[in-house]
Amino acid sequence: MTEYTQPSERIFAHAMLREIFEQPEALRALLRVAVSADQRRLTDALFAPVRALLASASSLVIIASGSSRHAGLAAEVTFEDLSGLPVDVEYASEYSYRTSNTTPGAVVLVISQSGETGDTLAALREARARGQRTIAVTNVPDSTMMREADVALCTEAGKELAIPATKSFTNQLALLHLLAVAAGEARGRLSAEAVAEKLAALAAVADALEGALIGWDERAEACAQAFAGAKSYLFLGRGVHYPLAREGALKLKESSYVHAEGYPAGEVLHGPNALVSDEVPLVALAAFDPKDEDSVRRYERTLNLLGILEKQGARVLALVNQGDVDVRPLVRETIEIPPVPEHLLPLLEVVPLQLFAYYVALTHGVDVDRPRNLVKSVPVA
Repeated sequence: MTEYTQPSERIFAHAMLREIFEQPEALRALLRVAVSADQRRLTDALFAPVRALLASASSLVIIASGSSRHAGLAAEVTFEDLSGLPVDVEYASEYSYRTSNTTPGAVVLVISQSGETGDTLAALREARARGQRTIAVTNVPDSTMMREADVALCTEAGKELAIPATKSFTNQLALLHLLAVAAGEARGRLSAEAVAEKLAALAAVADALEGALIGWDERAEACAQAFAGAKSYLFLGRGVHYPLAREGALKLKESSYVHAEGYPAGEVLHGPNALVSDEVPLVALAAFDPKDEDSVRRYERTLNLLGILEKQGARVLALVNQGDVDVRPLVRETIEIPPVPEHLLPLLEVVPLQLFAYYVALTHGVDVDRPRNLVKSVPVA
């Protein structure tokens, strides 16, 4: 596992905050082992076995729990868009009890920060018992999942001390994005030039993260103060942003003990908006890629939704593109996201959500590094 120095001379009050600030270098650590020096190719040492598995796969089954499952949900969109490979995302705690759910030719991909999560490890073993080929993504190179899967990849995020996953989650997103690129290449959907473009874009994310962190830190703290006293939150997103809405809600729950739920933005008017009040603010993921037609359409629908919610009295924190002038009049607070391609926006969006959860937790006096009842590696549930 790659180790690296702290991001700055700053003294951090908590491991969680330090690990949030380590994310640019954590991403670079992954790229150093996953991408060639000229940033045009995936390294054969890491991805040749993956290409061989995914080139002929009939489908991909992603199995995980908690934050890792949210990374898997985001990967579902990216895999299908870049490779055309059908993807199903399963709860690790449910997979082993559905013996009829075995698709011939499917590859199973398990995700676990520790590589020891009980339900995910049981699912990996169940998949192997069913004769399915397996891939493991974890942050611990000597973990059981790394040893038992047919192909194993490490996220290279470095040791994570705080219980809430931050840099390990972001590196999961990045590695899963690289796996989707590898699948697209292996299945003839991405040319060598397209692969090079996507790798260069991912490398640029590390610089974008580094440049935005200080500003995000200040804005997240201000937003936590602006919404102080809220009893619950609704997090909203569309497409690849919906899993990040769920992750933002989970991070807030586990870090601050404040109730929160993540919803597809288009579903909020089908019941959840009955909860909208001063005590139940909304967090809307409204950043988009202006070069992606689907992303633009999703943004337009989100803009329309925010107009409706504003009339219903909703207090909203929105993640928006830099310089966005359309969302701002409809919401109370905004945090700006630098421009990157649609599939890479989650790597940026998640960081201000982590910071927001951190500062909300501080307003509640919670030990963010060791929230009650939580452990880093969960046994079988």
